[in-house]
Amino acid sequence: MPAITDLIAHLDRLLAVDEFHDYGPNGLQVPGPAEVQTVVTGVSANGQLIDAAVAEGADLVVVHHGLYWRGDPQAITPLLHRRLKPLLVNDVALAAYHLPLDAHREHGNNALLAERIGGGTDARRFADLGVAITFPEPIAIDELTARVRDAVDGREPLVIPAGPREIRTLGIVTGAASDAVLTAIDDGLDAFLTGEPAERANSIATDAGIHFLAAGHHATETFGVRRLGDLLAREFGVRHVYVDVPNPI
Repeated sequence: MPAITDLIAHLDRLLAVDEFHDYGPNGLQVPGPAEVQTVVTGVSANGQLIDAAVAEGADLVVVHHGLYWRGDPQAITPLLHRRLKPLLVNDVALAAYHLPLDAHREHGNNALLAERIGGGTDARRFADLGVAITFPEPIAIDELTARVRDAVDGREPLVIPAGPREIRTLGIVTGAASDAVLTAIDDGLDAFLTGEPAERANSIATDAGIHFLAAGHHATETFGVRRLGDLLAREFGVRHVYVDVPNPI
């Protein structure tokens, strides 16, 4: 079985974690066994995911949203205790990769979502962490909505259809990134896609004449962490199980 230090070092290098000033620590957050046979991945380190990982016999859990965030209480709260206890009792490690996993040009949430939507080969960096794509042929908002719906496994996106009839360009920033629509407007894009909408997005999109889509914070961020598990399985021969804890937000 591979050493956990080798797996974590591989992910840290792959995602260039030292290049990011994040809202919480990236990499190993909870130590566990010295060696890893089973890796469980999921979007967020909540109790349901951790319980499912224990049931799967996980040695390591890899998530996008970890246990610790800037500004959290400097104590083990009842909520944190509920999440830590099954990890510690069962000797399960946990690692988290937040912004580095959003931003990665090949394995990141934004890149993989853009790939599933199908924007041709002209993908470029957008709004620091995101991706802007150009469609080979212009599409209508109904077609874009259908592609987004299919990309997030059938979840119906919120759509503010305020942009042009023909959509050639789309900016994507997964998660809670409504205000990146302002960058999309400045860049002259036809449409913008994020995960979690803010109230002000409706009037911004309507006044500026841009399509705004929100397909769910959770739903737009399942791709990267699942890819990491697949990479670890291929590179190190570990067993990988992706666990999806349903989240309507």
